[in-house]
Amino acid sequence: MVDAPFAVAADLHAHTTISDGTDTPTELVAAASAAGLAALAITDHDSTAGWAEASDAARRRGIALIPGIELSTREQFTSVHVLGYLVDPDDEPLLAEMSRIRDSRMTRAEAIVRRISADYDLTWDDVLAQTSAGATIGRPHIADALVARGHASTRSDAFAGILHWRSGYAQPHYAPDPLTGIRLIRAAGGVPVLAHPGTRGAEDVVPDRRLGRFADAGLFGLEVDHPENTDAAKPRLRELARRHGLAITGSSDYHGRGKVNRLGQYTTAPEVVARILAEGHGSEPVLP
Repeated sequence: MVDAPFAVAADLHAHTTISDGTDTPTELVAAASAAGLAALAITDHDSTAGWAEASDAARRRGIALIPGIELSTREQFTSVHVLGYLVDPDDEPLLAEMSRIRDSRMTRAEAIVRRISADYDLTWDDVLAQTSAGATIGRPHIADALVARGHASTRSDAFAGILHWRSGYAQPHYAPDPLTGIRLIRAAGGVPVLAHPGTRGAEDVVPDRRLGRFADAGLFGLEVDHPENTDAAKPRLRELARRHGLAITGSSDYHGRGKVNRLGQYTTAPEVVARILAEGHGSEPVLP
């Protein structure tokens, strides 16, 4: 827990090669510095493996770094992601759940590749060639392999085509429900924020009653200012945040070359960052 005032905005959602980004943790911090950011969070999917390297780079660059995760959860058939800031990286229940999710992602990815390989020239080795050691392998790596094989022009093209659920190659992976995810993050000393909850438009924003349960379980905020939230959804999200006493965050969801999203494209206000630093007690941020 940090009680000192915080005076700069922060980009609170960025990925590295530990999950599905294309920058190493060191390169992520360098890119943030080049973009003029004074603070950012590292939030790889279901993993804290990039924290140490990113923290060392942040100290060298004089940038504030908030260690975090993006926890995979599922609401019936819908994927829901929960950002968790300042969790304890040694918390056994959270570690066990993230390990289970990563193992399921791997099994799911292998199954998808087997299905695709019946129709396209693609192997598991092609996918492994697109990953780094210790990475959480997922569909973005399959997309990169499809691009490398010439079956898609970009990662986005792969997701819109071969990897789209309508193509018939989809396979679900294990994930806990969002309430469980929120509680796990809080129990690990972290601060949970619902990631990009408006990507499917105002009609598909989390229902009011359900969001109330999330807030009661310890949800801190909603990631409203995000490149993929629709303009129609954002006013509804702001109203829901006001109604349930939730903070509003802003982030780029940077993936390096994996997405067009730019570091610092959206940021979180200093006073909200300060609240996260005050509430989180599972790990320590890097502060210049």
